[in-house]
Amino acid sequence: MFRSEQRERDLAEELDSHLQLHIDDNLRAGLTPDQARRHALLKLGGVEATKEAYRDRRTVPLLDHLAQDVRFSVRQLRRSPAFASTAILVLALAICASVTIFGFVDAALIKPLPYREPGRLLSLFESTSLGPRFHLSYLDYLDWKQRNTTLSGLEVYENRIFMLGSSAGAQQTTGAFVSAGLFRLLGVTPILGRDFRDGEDLPTGPRLVMLSHDAWQTRYGGRPGVLGETVTLDGEPHAIVGVLPRGFHFAPAEPADFWAVVHERCADQRGCHNLQGVARLTDGVSIEAATADITAIARQLAREYPDTNRDRGATVLPLSDVVLGDVRPILLVLLGGAALLLLIACVNIASLLLVRAESRRREMAVRGALGASRGRLLRQFFTEGVVLAAVGGVLGVASAQAAMPLLTSLIPAPMKDRLPFLGELGLNPRVALFAGAIVVSAAILFALMPALRLARGETRDGLNDGARGSAGTFWRRFGANLVIVELATAVVLLVGAGLLGQSFYRLITVETGFQPDRLATLRLAALQIHYPTDERLAALQRQLIARFERVPGVTAVGLANQIPVGDGGGTSVVRAQDQPDRERIDVNRRFVSAGYFAALGARFERGRAFTSEDTAATRRVTIVNQRLARQLFGNGDPIGRRLFFDGAPETMLEIVGVVSDIKEGPLDAATYPAVYVPFEQEPTRRFSLIVRASGQPHAVLPTLSAAVQEIDPNLAVFAESVMSDRIHDSASAYLRRSSAWLVGGFAAVALLLGIVGLYGVIAYSVSQRTRELGIRIALGARPRSVYRLVLTEAGRLAATGIVAGLTCAIASASLLQRLLFGIHSLDVPTFGAVALVLAVCALLASYIPARRAASVNPIDALRAD
Repeated sequence: MFRSEQRERDLAEELDSHLQLHIDDNLRAGLTPDQARRHALLKLGGVEATKEAYRDRRTVPLLDHLAQDVRFSVRQLRRSPAFASTAILVLALAICASVTIFGFVDAALIKPLPYREPGRLLSLFESTSLGPRFHLSYLDYLDWKQRNTTLSGLEVYENRIFMLGSSAGAQQTTGAFVSAGLFRLLGVTPILGRDFRDGEDLPTGPRLVMLSHDAWQTRYGGRPGVLGETVTLDGEPHAIVGVLPRGFHFAPAEPADFWAVVHERCADQRGCHNLQGVARLTDGVSIEAATADITAIARQLAREYPDTNRDRGATVLPLSDVVLGDVRPILLVLLGGAALLLLIACVNIASLLLVRAESRRREMAVRGALGASRGRLLRQFFTEGVVLAAVGGVLGVASAQAAMPLLTSLIPAPMKDRLPFLGELGLNPRVALFAGAIVVSAAILFALMPALRLARGETRDGLNDGARGSAGTFWRRFGANLVIVELATAVVLLVGAGLLGQSFYRLITVETGFQPDRLATLRLAALQIHYPTDERLAALQRQLIARFERVPGVTAVGLANQIPVGDGGGTSVVRAQDQPDRERIDVNRRFVSAGYFAALGARFERGRAFTSEDTAATRRVTIVNQRLARQLFGNGDPIGRRLFFDGAPETMLEIVGVVSDIKEGPLDAATYPAVYVPFEQEPTRRFSLIVRASGQPHAVLPTLSAAVQEIDPNLAVFAESVMSDRIHDSASAYLRRSSAWLVGGFAAVALLLGIVGLYGVIAYSVSQRTRELGIRIALGARPRSVYRLVLTEAGRLAATGIVAGLTCAIASASLLQRLLFGIHSLDVPTFGAVALVLAVCALLASYIPARRAASVNPIDALRAD
């Protein structure tokens, strides 16, 4: 099986010795030398035939022939470098795209979450008129946990940015508050120390914390003795009781280095909503039954506590839906785009192989006439297809292995933190199996296409001169069908890219209610140990604003508890004083400084902005946005009217102004009703400063951070950003931008391949009809009619492909609806623009063959034939 040249020489010498012995015997029998050699060869049966029989006995003939076919296939590819390089590169590109996208699909959608029985885990939210997913209050969580009959466990968590105490002062670190049973609910066991115990999450319980594995390694050097040590979080000492396993992640609360047991700061306030729920279904209970159970409890609470829970419902979702968020539809769209690109690539390569098969029919006929069986010839085609697919597959998989981390590195850090499963992205067995399936399918396709063509006719037809005409007719028909498939696929991808591109443009240009240019933002945290009272916090706010106003290049400064274009959190319920109790509205609640709206560049519709005189010692006032004003008062004047929060008359606020609708929540969400309260009347310890610069906002950020440290080194500064970047890199914008770019890339490649395929078919048709065109021109046909003849054929193919593609695009565009913003999936201008672009490209692709046909010299055409 693995013979060497030395073994072949030994065989030749052995046969020569046998032949010489027979010759000597014949000479001794009286024959002449020529007769002696001839009789010896006849008795031996022929030297080459004897060698072949000997090899067959020493090797496995099938493997031996396969090795020969592989070597012959490699030589064939080397003799056609243009064909080989084109086919391999096209296939490698398509496989790279498909395997790369599937790698993301596998990490996000196929691989189960790393918890015990992840399919039974649920996420629980409260629903309001603003939407279905809002936080729970601590008291509502306790009632849901005690009253439900369908859940075997219900726990809560809260994302948190901790201020970590150190010798260098307070430092920002990531973390979360969790109830005592969360890790047991997930089925996660600490690798060091112990889990939280029941009751330790009560308001009077001890302050405990568990470390992530990364924090244990980077901050504590992986020391086992870390257990029992104390770490200061937000000015409070916490005892370290355990270390979580390597690779553990809980995406809704990520990133998190410190997992502290929750001690609810507003445990006695049912209207304080700041927790998110996660639960496990009882065995044998469906999600629908759990949803009905929790919804019924929410209705009971709404009746029992109308001041805080009226109109509050419940939302129950599989945990996987919350972990993945909007990633699932985008990944499926990208996978579909990669599959279509792979289809076009395989169609192009199959067409190239058919052209080669047509050109090799005479070769196959000669080989058949010399004794090669049809099976032997088919096996040769099969081997060539396998070799081509294998080389393209190896290059494609290697490229995908490099592309996966490259694409991951392009994801913004805040969004990557919410997708911790991407850390396991790579060429695992499932991805390798997927890549292998693509390569095997491509090999079968590449082998069958020329083999089926060979099986259509008699092999001896290849020896006839007339076979050229039938081959040309076959290719014109079959190649035309392939081009229609390519163009239709390109239309589907172009429509998808056009819809996603317009959606992204409309998203980043949506009306935000303020001027995002030249805005810089940074977030601060003041520890309670340093600022224990509201008066101290209000004084700090005034000091910070005064200092920032003196920074060169700063034209306006504002302060707020949350920055616009965020997650839309911080909701409350309000009611106008002079309206029926049922007129209650869920609103975004924001605490802002006097200069906040001026720094944003927001427009006032009525009334005034806050002033420095709106303090805790003066009457409580508020500013509402246009949407809330319309909902509460219609076309009436809201100035001077009063409203209060959560059914508590002591929170009565007088409306002094109406501001334009500022996009407080995500860009792709509807603008919520909003209430703005003076910061000095309700100060918070975590807030953001918004600064409008006269020049580039990036330039003032270092100066702003230094100014904060001058005022108080104990203030933690983090999340420094520029508003334009915040909008551009928001989760909703990034998802649409990345999907538009990727699908657009697929569409561009598909369009290129489709147009090249159309050019090839028309050019081949012209070359096959050279004699016909020469006769037409000789009989008086004008170049215009020749142009029309060729362009009509190209136009028919292009029109068929465009119509088929638009039909498929109408069906597939509906799958994109969840990803679109401000545009319908059946947007007529987009469909029309795609059809026009493809028609123009098809016209340009067919113009060159048409020009060549119109310039045919009839004498040369007839002489060549």
